[in-house]
Order: sequence, then C-alpha cells, then structure tokens
Amino acid sequence: MLFLQRIPKTLRWIFSVVIVLLFTMTIFRILFYLKYNPSGKAFSGSAFLLGLRFDARIAAIVSLAMLLLTFISFLNPFKNIAAIKFWNFLMPVLFTILVLFYFIDFYHFDYLHQRLNATVLNYLQDAGISFTMMWQTYPLIKVSIAIIVLFILSRFIFGRLLNSYLQKNSFYKRRGVAYYFISFFLLTALIFGKIGQFPLRWSDAFTLSDDFKANLALNPFQSFFSTLSFRNSTYDLKKVKEYYPLMAAYFGVQQPGSTQLNYERKTIVADTTSPKPNVVLVICESFSAYKSSMYGNPLNTTPYFNELCNNGIFFDRCFTPSYGTARGVWATITGTPDVESPSTASRNPNAVNQHTIINDFKNYNNFYFLGGSATWANIRGLLTNNINDLKLYEEQDYKAAKIDVWGISDKNLFLEANKVLKEQTKPFFAIIQTADNHRPYTIPKEDEGAFKKLSFSNDSLNKFGFENNEEMNAFRYTDFCFQQFMEAAKKEKYFDNTIFVFVGDHGIRGNAADMLPKSFTEQGLTCEHVPLLFYAPKLLKPKKIHEVCSQVDILPSVASLVKIPYRNTTFGRNLFDTIVPSAQFKSVFRGEKFAFIIDYDKKTVGLISNQYYFLKNLKSGKQDFVSVTNNNPVEKNTQTDSVKNYLSTLTDAYYETAKYLLLNNKKK
Repeated sequence: MLFLQRIPKTLRWIFSVVIVLLFTMTIFRILFYLKYNPSGKAFSGSAFLLGLRFDARIAAIVSLAMLLLTFISFLNPFKNIAAIKFWNFLMPVLFTILVLFYFIDFYHFDYLHQRLNATVLNYLQDAGISFTMMWQTYPLIKVSIAIIVLFILSRFIFGRLLNSYLQKNSFYKRRGVAYYFISFFLLTALIFGKIGQFPLRWSDAFTLSDDFKANLALNPFQSFFSTLSFRNSTYDLKKVKEYYPLMAAYFGVQQPGSTQLNYERKTIVADTTSPKPNVVLVICESFSAYKSSMYGNPLNTTPYFNELCNNGIFFDRCFTPSYGTARGVWATITGTPDVESPSTASRNPNAVNQHTIINDFKNYNNFYFLGGSATWANIRGLLTNNINDLKLYEEQDYKAAKIDVWGISDKNLFLEANKVLKEQTKPFFAIIQTADNHRPYTIPKEDEGAFKKLSFSNDSLNKFGFENNEEMNAFRYTDFCFQQFMEAAKKEKYFDNTIFVFVGDHGIRGNAADMLPKSFTEQGLTCEHVPLLFYAPKLLKPKKIHEVCSQVDILPSVASLVKIPYRNTTFGRNLFDTIVPSAQFKSVFRGEKFAFIIDYDKKTVGLISNQYYFLKNLKSGKQDFVSVTNNNPVEKNTQTDSVKNYLSTLTDAYYETAKYLLLNNKKK
C-alpha cells in the first residue's frame, strides 16, 4: 500500500478508470459470447485474450486523454475544485457512449451477423424507415431505460471514485515526474497493442481462423472506426442485376439466377492423377513486363527467367486488374479485381470474408511465405481468415537476418521456403511473395560475390524503362533469386511433381515504346502488364500463348492443370479451357477472354481484348479506344464501332459486378 501511495493521485485515479472500462467491456464480451456462440463451439480463451488487448487500447485512449487534460491546471480536479464538476459530468457521458456502442453493436450483430461497422451510418439516409424497423423489431424502450439507469449508476461510481482519491494522500515529491513518464509509455504501448513493426489491427482478429472467434475478439469501437473510411464502399444493386445476364453468360454460369445473383460455376473432373502435383505460386514484386528480357529489352535483365519461359507455358499478355501489391495479392487469391477506392480491399473489414479456390485443393498443406510482415496492408486478415489451415511464414520465422523494411532478402526467402517444402510428405499449395524489387533496392552484401552489378548510361536506362542503375540491378537481382531458388528446388524430390507459377503483382508505369505498341505507354498499360509463367518440365509441354489473360485467371487455371474439382464464384477463368462460355454469349468476341483494368491514378476503367483497349474516365466519362497490336489509330467503321460499344457495355458490367462481388463473395 505504501508503494501505491507514492504514485500520484492523478495517475491512480486514471488507472482505476482503466480497470472500470476494461471490466465493463469484458462483461459485454461475455454477454456477446453467451448470446451468439454457435452450438457446440468450445470456449475460446485466445479470442478473449485478444479481445482484452483491443479493449485495453480503447481504455488507454480514454485514459491518455484524461492524463493530457489534467496537465491543464483548471481541468485538474486535484488542483481546482471547480474541475470536479467537469469530470463528474464527462466520465458518465463517455461511459454512456461506450454502453450505447455496445447496445447498437449487440443488435447490429443480431440483424446482420457482423460487428458494428461504419456502414450503419448509411441507414441515416432513410432515417424514418430505419427507425420504424428498429421500433418494430427491438425493445428500444427497455434499452433506453437501461442506458439511463447505467448513466445514473456511472455518475455515482465515477463520482465516488474521484472523491475517494481526492481524500487520499500521496508521497511523490521526488519521483512524481518519473511516474508520469512511465504511465505515458504504458498507455501508448497499450494503444499500439503489440510488439513489432506494426500496431494491433482489426485483421489480427482474423488470425484466429474462425469467423465467430474473430467477431468475439473485436469490440465495436475497433470495428466501427476501422471501417469509417469504407462506409461508402458499396454497389448499385440495380445495375448489378441489369448486367447479370451478360456476365453470367460470359462466365458460363450453369444455373443463372438474377434474383439470387448466382455466379457459381462448378468444375467436375475425374480424379485420376496420383500423386497430386504440388503448386508453388510466386507473386513477383513489380515484375514489369517491358523491363524484362522476354519482351526484347536490350538490357537483358532477366536471362534466367527468359530461359524458364522458353521451357514452360508462357502467357506474354497477362495483365493485373490494377496497380499495387495489396491489390495484386487480393486479385490472385480471390479472383475479384480490387475496385476499392481510395484504400485497398484488404484494408476493408467488411470485405475480409472471401471464398478462394485454394480451399478446393483438398488434402493439400497450404503455405504462404513472405520476407516481411503480413500486417502490411492488413493482408494477414485476407490470408488467415480465408485459406484453410494456412501456415504463414514471416520475417521472425526465418533464420536469415532482416536486411531492410521488407524483411529478409528474396534469395533467403526462396531458400527458406525450399527448406520447408522439401520436408513435406503430402501435396502442398505454397505461395511465395517477393519484395526486393522495390525501393530501397537493397542487394545483400552476402550476394555481392555471386551477383555482379552492372552499370549503364542514363540515356540507356531511361530509354529502356529504368530510372537509375539501382533500380535496374534490383530487377536483375530478382532474376538471380529465381535462379537460386529453381536450382535448389531441382535437387529436391518434390520438383518433378510440382507446377511452378510466376506472375507479377503489378507492373511499373514507364516508357515501353521500343518494346511494345505505344498504347502501353500512352494509356499506362505498363502499370498492369506482367509475365505469367506455368513451369513444370515433367508435367507441361512448353508453349508461348499470345492471348490476353488476367491475374484473376490463375487459380482456376492451376486447378485445371492439377485436375481437381473446384467451385468458382468470381471473375477468374480457366486459361486452358477451349470451350465457349455460353451459347447466350453472342458477340464479335465469342469465346475470347478479356482483362479488366482499373487505373486509380488516371481514374479510368477498361477492358483489353486481343486487339483493342477500351477505357473510360470515371469522372469525365471521356472514352479512348486504341490498338494493342500496333501504333495505328483504330479505323472508324461499322465493325469497330460495334466492338467499341460492346467493350463499353462489358466494361460497365465488369466494374459494377466487381463492386458487388467484393462484398458478396463470402466463403461457405
């Protein structure tokens, strides 16, 4: 007790408030658990412990604000008697707001099976209807009475709490300042929430790999404020239904239904392959097509990967739906273009629940390797919440040392992954995400002997797509890492029965005039144009394919090569399927595949066919229609007008459907 008396009364009062708030939020979590816990599901201590960390953050924010306010003398109740009335009013009000949040959250989950999020504010647009529904559905009078009673009770509790400390003595003459520093550090640590590079985020709840556990761990403040910037992320249901027949026909939906908006396609194949091939999917950082050797770049930056392409199935006209690593990972795993704006879909808690074809690889071990942290862009939520039994490897899981902000080097990432994969006795689906081809363009000292840097003149660098020698050598280092990985993998038993897939997460905007038609430079297609390679020397015959394809097509195509039955609910199509999608799909492009692109910098959406690129500006409505095969203007005639009009309609259909599926591609 003497120790406590040495702590300033202000701090003792503030931390007692922390305890009251934590106790209250824990009671509400217990009530949530008792009401909504699915029958037969065991108690989850991990969800409660993680929830305590989320609650501690909220309590610490309130307490830190209290601490800062008490530094103002006339607001400090221990220095100014008049300030007592201020705190005896403020604390019950804050407590009532907290309780109100929990009541709203409780019934919000009852109605939508989601924790409270900022989309609830959209109901204010039809406030009368919304209130009537609530009045007819929920016991609003009882809830109002309960809140009033809790306000009065909190007024009594917080008043007594403050009064008890006003009457106590403390002895902190010498160490008083130190206690304040320690308290400030402790509160900020609770707000940060975890030890590491990134703070505690809503996506950490979804590492529990169970939707109810994730919802149990969250609290309404975390879920509400995390979604505040996404409150306008929605879709136009009328337009989605209008375009549904076109998209259903294009996808080849077997049982179309515009009422239910069914996009499901089931592929049934005879399960004859044994043992099943492994899959290693490499998502390559900034692997821009025109900068590489495969497209004739004179700097010959990727000679080894070019050799792989000559011995695999190489799609030289693959496009990502948008620019950015998080968007590329999202499109690859979900099959839906990331049309979230201005942030990314991975950061939107309302979109965290996604179906992925990876889960159709039954009896496979699932791995995800990246050199840094999956907390980046909240990508952890997408991965751990949606890929069954995922084993996620991050920078802290490797023996190799971290070299920069992106974690360990790509070479060591590949070699560490190889160590894990060679020990597997069951088929596996592994994703490896590289990062070194990115500023600060770090090349580890340990590789300076084996990897020789080159230097070119600024004129040559600029002409062939690079800003400087550092960027160019980082691109070459990527090729070096591919070689180190593949040569190591070839020594292992798993190699002969593994399909390796390499794809860029996105491209880089730049001048590709010497390698590709001018539309790639002028319309910014270099941002999305990436190599796509399927490589398995013992399983696949080499072939170069010039048809346009998309990043979203990867998983259906891999599932087809592995010969497994799968369920597809989004945009991806099997690149090895020659069947016409649907007899209803009548157009000049019957059976042709397209790549959808949204350019957030230029505010455009568009579609690429084998011949043309159609795009329109989302703000001005201005349209462009250019060739992707040569530098000639598109000749204006009846046929090209028909093509342009059709692409315009299909672009709108893609865009509206993508906005819908972003929030409605939930796993079963």
